Amino acid sequence: MSQRAMATLAGGCFWCLEAVFQQLRGVERVESGYAGGHVPQPSYEAVCTGVTGHAEVVQITFDPDVIAFRDLLQVFFTIHDPTTLNRQSADTGTQYRSAIYYHTPEQKVEAQRVIAKLGAARLWDDPIVTEVTPLDAFYPAEDYHRDYYQRNPNQGYCRAVIAPKVAKARQVFLAKLKHPAAAS
Repeated sequence: MSQRAMATLAGGCFWCLEAVFQQLRGVERVESGYAGGHVPQPSYEAVCTGVTGHAEVVQITFDPDVIAFRDLLQVFFTIHDPTTLNRQSADTGTQYRSAIYYHTPEQKVEAQRVIAKLGAARLWDDPIVTEVTPLDAFYPAEDYHRDYYQRNPNQGYCRAVIAPKVAKARQVFLAKLKHPAAAS
């Protein structure tokens, strides 16, 4: 049995990221939370004000023998806009920034490599603003944020914002899904 690894990513609302990453083979757990700030044990309400410095993140536990960190980054850069500073669609504020909080020096190098490759490919008109920062601390989000999309698929935000990201990920990463038949 291989060692498990962790990845911590911020790319807008954590509900969106959680809903996508939960569907990937090799991903064993996705937990919404907060990272990158200066206030210990922040609440959702405090993070939403922007004063804590935290970003909404997901912490992903994965089997690197099944899915590589690089693959997680490919999904990450497909489902959010890494060129908008402190914003994803209508969600604005520092808590919605694009960031990779690395757990190991190897993750830092891989993240920088992927960003450089994407930048050179000029997939976006604007430069990538994704932060690559060491993970200092991760604070789990409140229980009501867990599995939000699964529990609330017909809620307005879920239908308008999360569902299209999930659909795009299913289409682009069909071969990486836990249940590819569910994607059709």
